[in-house]
Amino acid sequence: MVLVGRASSAAAGHPVSGLLVGVAGAVAALGLYAFLVRWLERRPATEVATAGAARRLGQGILVGVGIFALAIAIITLFGGYRLTGWGSVGGALSTLGVMSGVAVVEELLFRGVVFRLAEEVTGTWGALVVSGLLFGGLHLLNPDATLWGALAIAVEAGGMLAAAYAATRSLWLPIGLHLGWNLAEGGIFGATVSGAEHGGGSVLLGTFDGPALLTGGDFGPEASLPAILVCLTLTALLIRSALRSGGVRPRRRTARIASTTL
Repeated sequence: MVLVGRASSAAAGHPVSGLLVGVAGAVAALGLYAFLVRWLERRPATEVATAGAARRLGQGILVGVGIFALAIAIITLFGGYRLTGWGSVGGALSTLGVMSGVAVVEELLFRGVVFRLAEEVTGTWGALVVSGLLFGGLHLLNPDATLWGALAIAVEAGGMLAAAYAATRSLWLPIGLHLGWNLAEGGIFGATVSGAEHGGGSVLLGTFDGPALLTGGDFGPEASLPAILVCLTLTALLIRSALRSGGVRPRRRTARIASTTL
């Protein structure tokens, strides 16, 4: 994750190279994950299977952009966000490259590894909590991080992305949601992403002004009440889908250990 992030950030000032480096890092991370799953778990990594990948990834990106735009619209409605000018498409492409690497690596780690392993011990409900808290805690390392911001990330993003995985048993939807959200935040509306300045620029330039509960303060709009409410709504819909599809599972590791002992 660190290597992909550094490489993407280093190339972020150049639109084409930033995009290529970010996408290449994402592809390399996916390939490494699939190799390790096959080697260590003795199974194909069906959660990153290419069948249906483009559709789920595209759906996730569109929804991710849409829900962030909805959060910004609510913030704007209450006077917390104001457009100040135009950025650049090139800068947005650089941001897309950076966010591609970030979204893929973080989803492989937190949903592909942490959530799956926690689910075997605690079941789906416990894994939602464990992976969400760890995901939020990671963002305490970002500049301008706050405990409130980390908790907001744990609730809105950690829960939403884990629910997306539980509903589909595929990493492509959470990757798309993650990428779409971050792209809209840093590459379209020019907002701070999780307390840290990522990417190379945005299509729009804007300023935030108002109470931190409305705007998210220095951490960025991810720590705002509108973002939390929008994401919680989608999380509830995804959990309902997971319940209907059988994606909510009990713990399994205890049963495995017992059967092995016998």
